[in-house]
Amino acid sequence: MKILVINGPNLNLLGVREPAIYGRQTYAELEAFIGKVAKELGVEVEVRQTNHEGVIVDWIQECRGRFDALVLNAAAYTHTSVAIHDAIKAVEVRTVEVHLSEPKNRDDFRRVSFVEDVAERTCSGRGFESYADALRHLAS
Repeated sequence: MKILVINGPNLNLLGVREPAIYGRQTYAELEAFIGKVAKELGVEVEVRQTNHEGVIVDWIQECRGRFDALVLNAAAYTHTSVAIHDAIKAVEVRTVEVHLSEPKNRDDFRRVSFVEDVAERTCSGRGFESYADALRHLAS
């Protein structure tokens, strides 16, 4: 199984950005963690990060025929992007939405997810373990 992991805006600032919410571990540590979990599960992963909505849409479209599943942390775009929603719907790739924090316990505007309706599952609120939950779900 080949899984694409897409991380959206500001995740490159892990360890620096709001450590009380997102923790002190860095983005490089997140990539290493995802790689370790994937190896344990016997799945292949490719991990990418961008701050640009259109790039996320392009990458989702790339999934078609290249990846068996998608793990997506759209970050702030979760709450604003109809384009990301539509791309997932169009490509019809198994998708799990991921968040390090629990958006529904934060600001009111974070309670809306445009990804949730097109994802088969949401894993959130467990830091890096949210990614492990997503990978385990897809690998099972």
